[in-house]
Amino acid sequence: MSDRRGGGLRGDLKQRVKTGRGRTVSSKLWLERQLNDPYVARAKREGYRSRAAFKLTEIDERFRLLKPGQRVVDLGAAPGGWSQVAAAKVGSHPGASAPRGRVVGIDLLEIEPMPGVDFVTLDFLDPTAPGLLTEMLGGPADVVMSDMAANATGHKKTDHLRIMGLAETALAFAREILAPGGTYLAKVLQGGTEGGLLTDLKRDFSNVRHVKPAASRADSSELYVLATGYRGAEATDGPYRETEDGGEEDEAGWRP
Repeated sequence: MSDRRGGGLRGDLKQRVKTGRGRTVSSKLWLERQLNDPYVARAKREGYRSRAAFKLTEIDERFRLLKPGQRVVDLGAAPGGWSQVAAAKVGSHPGASAPRGRVVGIDLLEIEPMPGVDFVTLDFLDPTAPGLLTEMLGGPADVVMSDMAANATGHKKTDHLRIMGLAETALAFAREILAPGGTYLAKVLQGGTEGGLLTDLKRDFSNVRHVKPAASRADSSELYVLATGYRGAEATDGPYRETEDGGEEDEAGWRP
């Protein structure tokens, strides 16, 4: 029912898409969601490459993980929305005042060039990737972030396992390139198999939390895991010993 109070028209103004030749029901629903998504419209207005830019912006506004002068790696960076936000936050764009940060994005897909970001077309699992990105950054990373998601199959359990696998491999990469005190941010899905990843994160980082920014669709099981205070490879790779209170710690006194 429409409401004409105030001289305006309010009501159900959602755009509908017809299922035509060559268009599946799933593609129709996806297109409708895009057309009616306020974050998609806002991204176009504000010049962002994707609506995902607002997810990182909201997380950063809450936890202040991106700071001027930092070195940042964006895994699975295409089309570049997260890299775009990071470049503005760390001051890697042309004309930024000191301290100047660095942002490197890596993806299997080629990405259109962007001021303040160096993109490389490469699988981050390639053995040469950690060394290459460290060289491009000019040193170890302060932040490794990933908004990667595997192509959906429609089977919830399968999709969950695939995205968790990406998060775990991204963490393995982060261990090779992060500086002590660094931050790891990655997309995950709720589904009951996060235990192993969280155990690894709690061993490797001083603080671990789940975050769901407002820009994440409410009907999605998407979450982000944010881990801060990386303890460094030497502190996390060694054996753990039993403590007096029944817990465990490594030789440096870090607890898993």
